[in-house]
Amino acid sequence: MKNLKFLSPLFVAAAIFSACTDSKDKSMEENASDATAVVIENIMTRTSIRQFTDQPVAKDTLDLIVKAGMAAPSAVNAQPWGFIVVTEREVLDSLNTISPYYNLKTATAAIIVCGDLTKAMEGDGQAYWVQDCSAASENILLAAHAYGLGAVWCGVYPIEERVAAVRAALDIPENIIPLNIITMGYPDQNPEPKDKFKADNIHYQKW
Repeated sequence: MKNLKFLSPLFVAAAIFSACTDSKDKSMEENASDATAVVIENIMTRTSIRQFTDQPVAKDTLDLIVKAGMAAPSAVNAQPWGFIVVTEREVLDSLNTISPYYNLKTATAAIIVCGDLTKAMEGDGQAYWVQDCSAASENILLAAHAYGLGAVWCGVYPIEERVAAVRAALDIPENIIPLNIITMGYPDQNPEPKDKFKADNIHYQKW
């Protein structure tokens, strides 16, 4: 009996610890589930926005969005990218004249994602810069959406005329290739995201 009396508090403590651990584990699982739902919703609800209000985007927000771009994967971790952040109206307007598809008339910011050939792989792998910078671009689009901003990817490369015009407008050196212009701002439209899922596009094991 003495042993039982001595052990009883230990059993109680163990039970309490176990209950707390179970509660903590459950809470962690719920938090992980919530985080997963938020990430998936952000991906599924992102859509291209081409009309913006005149509300400016804070520099701190733009810095964090570019930081998200730099978190993208890249071949052999080469990180062959560079980013030009534009917020001045005069520069945005000059870029808007390059293509009728650039949607910069009402945008209050733009991020030009560029490939830096001095950082790219050598030989046949050099062209991986396009994939690497595309991954960074998608991160930027998702981060912008997460901050309540609208954005759209406007292609520059590989159309040489556009590459040359953007390069001239932004004083970009020859070893830097502008891949795209991501126009950005607070949305002045609310289009429904497109459901792009097609089961026929999925193949298992072999085509």
